[in-house]
Amino acid sequence: MRALKTAVLAAAVGLGLGFGSAASAAEGVVPPDLQWEHEGLFGTFDRGALQRGLQVYTEVCAACHGMSLVAFRNLADLGFNEDEVRAFAARYEVMDGPNDAGEMFARAALPADRFVSPFPNEQAARAANGGALPPDLSLMAKARPYGENYIYAMLTGYIDPPADLEVPPGQYYNAYFPGHLIGMPPVLQPDGVAYADGTTASPERMARDVATFLAWTAEPMLEERKQTGLKVILFLIVFAGLMYGVKRRVWASAH
Repeated sequence: MRALKTAVLAAAVGLGLGFGSAASAAEGVVPPDLQWEHEGLFGTFDRGALQRGLQVYTEVCAACHGMSLVAFRNLADLGFNEDEVRAFAARYEVMDGPNDAGEMFARAALPADRFVSPFPNEQAARAANGGALPPDLSLMAKARPYGENYIYAMLTGYIDPPADLEVPPGQYYNAYFPGHLIGMPPVLQPDGVAYADGTTASPERMARDVATFLAWTAEPMLEERKQTGLKVILFLIVFAGLMYGVKRRVWASAH
């Protein structure tokens, strides 16, 4: 598992969120530093944003980008109940087997299965995208410098190119993508999705929601880690107080 995560992380770093340019991250523009609910020592994920981000990923991003390290059962952390998770997984088909006849077969996905790749193999993915391989998004918020700030900026950073720059066919100009030329078109359009909770689906809202969702997929144990850290800090404070009290008593007896 660790080896798989490392491989996906390395591929994502090399390819970037938008496939097309091989320029280094150092050539990109520093994105705005936004405020996120899950930042800081006491920050937690906004469940509404996570569920909306899942919807954006499912309806927009999943056509090209896989998320192979996330299992459907993990969606319970987003606030979905067991029946909702099972129903969501059943929308997908996975290959299983072999059966008693030695043949592979397709079945509805179960909560224990992972998100299904949009392509059967790497060759098919490259063939469908002009030779470029769309990166897996599982760890993208950790793979790219500036994390969710970069994801948000890149998704909303499509602008007209400078007058002296000719953008090749099949490429787009993006203010925040390293090298500025990107093969992924601007996929977030106003009302591009109909949010289940009725939130207005502006490109900025969708970009923020999917960036939050990808921050969660990259570190789903973030909240648990923070809680553990707080418990450790409190323990150390109490322990230090006890040790100070013991030290004063011991030395008081010695004197």
